[in-house]
Amino acid sequence: MSKRKLAILGSTGSVGTQTLEVVELYPDHFSITVLTAGKNADLLIQQALKFKPSAIVVSDKSAYEKVKDALEGKGIEVNFGEEALIDVVQRDDIDIVLTAVVGAVGLKPTVAAIEAGKDIALANKETLVVAGELITNLIEKNNVKLLPVDSEHSAIFQCLAGEEENPIEKIILTASGGPFRGMSKNDLVSVTKVEALKHPNWSMGAKITIDSASLMNKGLEVIEAKWLFGLEADQVDVIIHRQSIVHSLVQFEDGSLKAQMGLPDMKLPIQYALTYPKRFKNDFPRFNFLDYPTLTFEQSDMEVFKNLKLAYQALEAGGNAPCVLNGANEIVVEAFLNDQVGFLEMSDIIEETLCQVKSQKTLSLEDYLQYDLESRTVARSLIDRNNKK
Repeated sequence: MSKRKLAILGSTGSVGTQTLEVVELYPDHFSITVLTAGKNADLLIQQALKFKPSAIVVSDKSAYEKVKDALEGKGIEVNFGEEALIDVVQRDDIDIVLTAVVGAVGLKPTVAAIEAGKDIALANKETLVVAGELITNLIEKNNVKLLPVDSEHSAIFQCLAGEEENPIEKIILTASGGPFRGMSKNDLVSVTKVEALKHPNWSMGAKITIDSASLMNKGLEVIEAKWLFGLEADQVDVIIHRQSIVHSLVQFEDGSLKAQMGLPDMKLPIQYALTYPKRFKNDFPRFNFLDYPTLTFEQSDMEVFKNLKLAYQALEAGGNAPCVLNGANEIVVEAFLNDQVGFLEMSDIIEETLCQVKSQKTLSLEDYLQYDLESRTVARSLIDRNNKK
């Protein structure tokens, strides 16, 4: 395997930092060409000095000035803003772009990277949620690989290795259930962001952790799975698996099930995406059945955790509905983290936004971006209206 040159979008986040840990294990196989980040200037500076990329892009203005000053004379190009991010992923000295930014902000640079012929390691599920049809068409047109990094989709991807001639009957995505598993709607009325941010199994950023608590993260993964694996909504099931050991399963037409299992550690799916189709030896902790003598599975509750139901409805509606769902969700999660809405109110605002934004079936990139903006505007207005009552 020749040395692969990587661009990491979102290098200071949870997936980005773990990706760099993986890269560091295999210096003969990977080098870092580009790092991008938002506000975490100090960590980005440390990463740049350690991995010596050719270029850096910073999205926050004040962080950009700090990074630029710190790296002056180090031979690293430092740029600012969205256009710089779109430009940098098209560099000739990049083989694969790992998109680990959070939210729909990942869409435009991912499109640019695909059009430039780069393979994509995708940890930014919102890209496929917002514009799945567009992205999958571009992947095919430009003959590049789309490699899933989310643990659940990586599990499905791994289970499908060698099964190209065998149609999928359905896939089963597992979910931990988050910190509020088993609670009623009455229980959820007064839960706080501090409680919601206490994920039982995974260490993630705030936005994804809140999505996990509301099961929106699983809803987004359902939509993502449709595009990654060419499925219909009724071919994707969600089951609660508290221990997060079975990362997901595939059921084939003969009834056989294949599962991918392991400890909840994002470094394994990251490594598999970067080294695919090979598996590299590592010293990550190994799963031992004797440490987990009981693995449990439960039906997901879409009446209490309405976000999951809304995601299925958006997937079945198609067109711009998943884009609207995602845009509204990003706004309500931000509002919840800022104590502007309650936990259950998030679902209500998302549902009302889906009702208010006009549906459209055939969309261009510009259309997706416009509906993303419109859904955010509507969701903000609903939050403001509710807070004035």
